[in-house]
Amino acid sequence: MDRLEAMSLFVAAVEAGSLSAAGRRFGVPLATVSRKVSDLERQLKTRLLNRSTRQLTLTDAGHAYLVACRRILGEVGEAERAAAGEYSAPTGELIITAPIVFGRLHVLPVVTEFLAAYPDVDIQLTLADRITQLIEEHIDLAIRIGELPDSTMVATRVGSIRRVVCASPAYLTEHGTPKTPKDLAAHSCISFEGPAALATWTFGTDKAELTVPIRSRLRVNTAEAAIDAAIAGVGMTRVLSYQISAAVRSGALYPVLEAFEPAPWPVSLVHAGQGLLPVKLRAFLDFAAPRVKERLAQATWRS
Repeated sequence: MDRLEAMSLFVAAVEAGSLSAAGRRFGVPLATVSRKVSDLERQLKTRLLNRSTRQLTLTDAGHAYLVACRRILGEVGEAERAAAGEYSAPTGELIITAPIVFGRLHVLPVVTEFLAAYPDVDIQLTLADRITQLIEEHIDLAIRIGELPDSTMVATRVGSIRRVVCASPAYLTEHGTPKTPKDLAAHSCISFEGPAALATWTFGTDKAELTVPIRSRLRVNTAEAAIDAAIAGVGMTRVLSYQISAAVRSGALYPVLEAFEPAPWPVSLVHAGQGLLPVKLRAFLDFAAPRVKERLAQATWRS
């Protein structure tokens, strides 16, 4: 039995949730995956998976073995990359993830510059507004917005962003400019956050947070739609500062209630940081960090 292959199929089955999905990932038949996992259990003289028609669940032994498999496969992969020269010169593929709008505006331009500077490195850039699991999803680097939970991850802070309330000059001329968050009760608002946040907006003050009700005249599911509606004069919206920097500079939108904004959110480059970093990742970190930091600085303003 090819022990490493069987371990890889076992890990893939757990991560994908089924033996058939693991087979699709590796391009092998379901029967082969099932046989190799069964061979592995026979070799270990213990059951690793509880199989049903709907799902796979790990046994207690399976949980422990999964941790060991991931560690062993990671070490083997690291040894292979070292032998292939990945630790001596920037080469190979980098997998990077970032929030959708931030990634398009500020990460993609840096990635294109990096590709031109490092022709032996390829990049897979995934833009998604969800928290990805770096190790489980085999991601080399993530751009995260917000406070980071305590973890073993390594983070490089490259700046911060603000949560900004804004409206078009025409709307403010017609309806007036709010002086305090409580004044929003008299204004039309455009919301695009989750359902639980549609009825209120939270602001920061010197003493405590202040939550105020808003009237959502329009609810949308993207920041771009909210910004377009605000420019059209539908009402006020609250977005992230980098999303409207161009509109503010052009005069299409005007920020209000800046003195009441919550604390800024940090922007960080995050990686697993386990063992020796591949040169391709170190090269990207050194290349990207100052450039993303500069782009964020240029996208910052105060009225």
